[in-house]
Amino acid sequence: QVQLVESGGGLVQAGGSLRLSCAASGSTFSIYIIDWYRQAPGKQRELVAEINSAGLTNYADSVKGRFTISRDNAKNTVYLQMNSLKPEDTAVYYCFASYRTSTYWGQGTQVTVSS
Repeated sequence: QVQLVESGGGLVQAGGSLRLSCAASGSTFSIYIIDWYRQAPGKQRELVAEINSAGLTNYADSVKGRFTISRDNAKNTVYLQMNSLKPEDTAVYYCFASYRTSTYWGQGTQVTVSS
């Protein structure tokens, strides 16, 4: 069982930065693929970034060059550094962990970017 807790969301002006954190319980955190998803009002949840157990990363085209996902297995934490934020980045951001058939969601953290 893994519990995920996101933090770091808030209100920021366009062009600003935020760093989201996803803290996980459990001693096997390093084996999980960790994704950041986001969901804006009236829209479907979309994958923003992913990092696997080897540290390989993948990004949605809309955030490439602006967002960076990283993990610190010693701290059981994954980060999402978000730079050059745009109003269209406004959403609830969720952390998602998966390993084989086991999947877990965090509760989400709100990010609001004002123009």
